[in-house]
Amino acid sequence: MRTWPFSPRHVVLLPIAAVMLIPLVWMLVTSVETLSESRHFPPTLVPSGIHWENYPNALDAAPFGRFFANSFIVTLASVAGNLVFCSLAGYAFARLRFFGRDVVFIVLLATLMVPFQVTMIPTFLIVQHLGLVNSLGALIAPNLVTPFGIFLLRQFFRTLPVELEEAARIDGCSRLGVLLRVVLPLSMPALATLGIVTFLWTWNDFLWPLIAISSTDQSTVQLGLAAFQGAHQTRWTLLMAGNVMALAPMLLVFVFAQRWFVQSLASTGVKG
Repeated sequence: MRTWPFSPRHVVLLPIAAVMLIPLVWMLVTSVETLSESRHFPPTLVPSGIHWENYPNALDAAPFGRFFANSFIVTLASVAGNLVFCSLAGYAFARLRFFGRDVVFIVLLATLMVPFQVTMIPTFLIVQHLGLVNSLGALIAPNLVTPFGIFLLRQFFRTLPVELEEAARIDGCSRLGVLLRVVLPLSMPALATLGIVTFLWTWNDFLWPLIAISSTDQSTVQLGLAAFQGAHQTRWTLLMAGNVMALAPMLLVFVFAQRWFVQSLASTGVKG
């Protein structure tokens, strides 16, 4: 019996993957077209030439250097905050016993079902009271810790052998020392997953920056891309070129950390 060189499931998965790639390919093609070709109907699938000048033109049309710097500051600060605070909270829920632990954890998980539109106004009022409106702090503070990050790390910590922590405690290591020296080095897959997810969420966030930021100097990349959309016309070539540049950091981060991401999904169970 002749065997296929690939899994039969790929016969179904490959066409689905091709369909999902159509928007990405269309974005890439439009980013190197002329303005007239981008507005042509039916759409021009094969451009007359590759117009790389759309990319420097997009950088000149708006202060993208400033936008990228703001996005990186906000994103990296949010990633660092989630890794630190979610690790502490997740370990507390996984290993420490205190009154009302399970109730507090259930309430924490319940907040995941509340849409952002419900908490949007209260969050803005808190940020305004702190004097952070129209600053990068308004984008960083609400994202320093997330219920999802606490849940993810708590579930992963519960899969680790508790005997390793007990041995460290017998040797005189404190709870914080156990977390830093034993638990976190074994939790790199979960930490990488949380870092990737936080990076993607924060980098792609548009609604909250739109509410909290009103000046160009404090705008992120996603707000900057909106500058190419006018009331009467849109410069599609520059907009798509900007989108390609905004997409590049996310692809690099995901490709770099893909191994830890897949490993975490495979090892993080639903225990407890």
